[in-house]
Amino acid sequence: MNRIVIAVALLLGAGTVQAQTGPRQTQEDDYTRYELLAPDTAQFRIYYEVTATTPGARFFYNTIRPGSVATDERVIDLSTGRPLKWEVVSGKDARAAGHPTADPETEYIKVHLARPVPEGGEARLLIDKTYKDAKSYFRDGDTIVFDRSLGIRRNTVVLPAGYRLVSCNVPSQVIATSDGRVQVSFMNGSGAAAPLVVRARPGLARFKPVLPTARGAQTTTTLASQASRLTERASQDREIVYFLNEPTTNSFSLYHDYTESRPGVKHYFNVVRAGSRVSHPSAKVLDSGEDLTVETLNGVDVKKRGLDPGEPVQADTEVVVISFPAVQQGQSARLRISETYTDPGRYGLDGEELVWDRAFGRPRNTIVLPAGWTVVASSIPSQISEDAQGRQRLYFENARPDEIQTLLRARRIRN
Repeated sequence: MNRIVIAVALLLGAGTVQAQTGPRQTQEDDYTRYELLAPDTAQFRIYYEVTATTPGARFFYNTIRPGSVATDERVIDLSTGRPLKWEVVSGKDARAAGHPTADPETEYIKVHLARPVPEGGEARLLIDKTYKDAKSYFRDGDTIVFDRSLGIRRNTVVLPAGYRLVSCNVPSQVIATSDGRVQVSFMNGSGAAAPLVVRARPGLARFKPVLPTARGAQTTTTLASQASRLTERASQDREIVYFLNEPTTNSFSLYHDYTESRPGVKHYFNVVRAGSRVSHPSAKVLDSGEDLTVETLNGVDVKKRGLDPGEPVQADTEVVVISFPAVQQGQSARLRISETYTDPGRYGLDGEELVWDRAFGRPRNTIVLPAGWTVVASSIPSQISEDAQGRQRLYFENARPDEIQTLLRARRIRN
């Protein structure tokens, strides 16, 4: 999982460094939705979803971007759906309150978390605010322009009602909102801020998108296939991390994070792929750190208990069933499911090389190689780094609505 350290230590005074009064603030899963308001206002509404990950933290600090005037702020705890207390503070006050890397010249929204961030868990927030920034959102003749450098990895910009898209310089999905506005959405895996420029003009006829809900084949152009393909990819928050064991074992451990927000849902089902075997399943609620009940059933037992995994299963199919408190209206639960798989058809040795050949359907995927191994070939572009233990990590960001078949080869490192 990629954890983003939002600031580095700043020098204070004449070449001295202020002692930190607490750990550096960390966060992940950032997603921002910009809704452009009436063009002459130079205003846009921001829905910013973010996860606080600093263990024990009681506050979260959100930067107010210099040059923007913020109004109409509110903060929601996404786990409970309840509003949270917040206030605007200076960077100096943020430092004094325990945010050691705050910029003294910048203002922050200081959010009082509903509970301290649990060890190994997180706190999920929605920060809703309206910015006025004439340098970022303005008219150019009959065209409106949204010109803003976006450092967040996942972003969506929604045009005002009745406006048609003229151009967008960052490769993006173009889809319609439920009320017929046009939006551009993208995932930025470059590691650098995206210099986004969106141009639009009036003239879009009123319409209400209507797509079938039945899922059809991805490779056809039938109407039934379109609903699953015309969904916003950037807003999807599922991610998975694979930890490869020694290739002679054909096994890998993983954890998979996902958010459940459907009222009444109280089970998660993982239908094990044919050819794979699962062991050591476990699960927890990241919002609270609570461990959950996990069972591994076959298709016969699933049917006897009246459970619905959401897809047909054979009698001998393994299904991991995770039970949790039923989700209430307006609330959600962020779950982490951990398992170990053995899959000789997709992971193993080919001579002296480790081979991984497996499809990724989720937007964000990470492979951690075994200690002492290094990548020599990868069919899909990835970001490559090392973790604290010196293991090589490859991060694959799939912005497409279909799967990417990831073929990876690695060799041992000589001492």
